[in-house]
Amino acid sequence: MTTPHERVLIIIPTFNEAESLPVTINGILAHAPRVDILVVDDGSPDGTGEIADALAWEYPQIEVMHRSEKAGLGAAYIAGFNWALERDYTVICEMDADGSHRPQDLPRVLAGLIENPNVAMTIGSRWVPGGDVENWPKHREFLSRGGNTYVQMALGLPLKDATAGFRAYRRQTLEQMDLGGVQSHGYCFQVDMSRRAIDAGGEVLEVPIIFVERTLGTSKMSGNIVREALLRVTWWGVQRRIAELKRLVRKR
Repeated sequence: MTTPHERVLIIIPTFNEAESLPVTINGILAHAPRVDILVVDDGSPDGTGEIADALAWEYPQIEVMHRSEKAGLGAAYIAGFNWALERDYTVICEMDADGSHRPQDLPRVLAGLIENPNVAMTIGSRWVPGGDVENWPKHREFLSRGGNTYVQMALGLPLKDATAGFRAYRRQTLEQMDLGGVQSHGYCFQVDMSRRAIDAGGEVLEVPIIFVERTLGTSKMSGNIVREALLRVTWWGVQRRIAELKRLVRKR
């Protein structure tokens, strides 16, 4: 869903998504034809950037940002956020290129933000009632559920799916953040952005979606991504406990 006074940008980071990108973009334009799309390609050697350029030539609402190296998911999104803010978009959305985020769920994710003025960010959540996953191996589901439980315990975030990458931000939410200070590279970037939104006093709404395991291309999940997330979340949790202890000492 979009309204006439909202300018909505969908940011899609890519690295070697030549097969899946056209399918994803066509799905987005079918279900949300009034949105704009920014593809952020990190120098894909499989020709993803060239395919994105061809799609941009065909559809005027598509833009492509070419980056010279694979700098990680977080860096790609930060570049996209800054691009969007410079061009006065009012709603900025994250989506994967691989088809795991269903375009038919996009209107619901957008509506959760646009129809609720107090909401700073919506998350397309797998783990709230109505959400689910399809064709996921059990070890991936265990890893996701376990990771989110650890995030809740370590950081106190009131979220079922803080690691989800299908989400929409109000521009004011991003403007309140120090985007230059975001150092997360892999999927813990999503946890980082979740805690920053909540720390800024924003309300986060989780909207149920169906997450579908990719059928085209190769997953980017790796042991390094998991280790980065574990180390960063643990360190953020330690910092949170230290801050709480300092507040208790000051009250005495």
